[in-house]
Amino acid sequence: MVSRNTSDSSETRANILDAGQRLMAGKGFSAVGLTELLGGIGVPKGSFYHYFASKEAFGEAMLDSYFDAYLAELDETLRRPGSTMAQRLLQYWQNWQDTQSFSDCQGRCLAVKLGAEVADLSEPMRMALKQGTAGITTRLARALETGAAEGSLSIEGEPAQVAESLYQLWLGASVMVKIVRSRQPFEAAMATTRLLLRLPG
Repeated sequence: MVSRNTSDSSETRANILDAGQRLMAGKGFSAVGLTELLGGIGVPKGSFYHYFASKEAFGEAMLDSYFDAYLAELDETLRRPGSTMAQRLLQYWQNWQDTQSFSDCQGRCLAVKLGAEVADLSEPMRMALKQGTAGITTRLARALETGAAEGSLSIEGEPAQVAESLYQLWLGASVMVKIVRSRQPFEAAMATTRLLLRLPG
């Protein structure tokens, strides 16, 4: 049986992670201080260090939590019944456009926002990003292999290489969307994706 104190402690930790994800997806990691992070959820600064040894350790935990949720959602999309793997993959990229845009992403664009910043700032956070994105491309590679086998899509080259190219394409498009304040880079990425997978426009 889980004690009330243990349950409250887990909930407080989760609240800190959720608040950080929302704030840092908008402002970046370095721009958000602990006062701002904790003030909105009513957690004393001293309590922060009960859960995290440092802001860097918090950032690593936040990225791990983000990717856990992201990968679970991706798994659900790629298992969707009643559709081909090509249709599931197109749904994934439609979901990407809906959650990674230049408008408020509610913390769901964390990898895009923090990737370049924290990769140079913190080795543990870089490794969390590397592990998380590897989880994405591994799943995409399996999906491409399945789609090719069932005949709903076609690729040239190894699935792992195509998956990495597609992820990098969409990551770059997400950055450009923020720069130009337009969804046009997503439209270009989708057109390129359809060409790579030999899907009708």
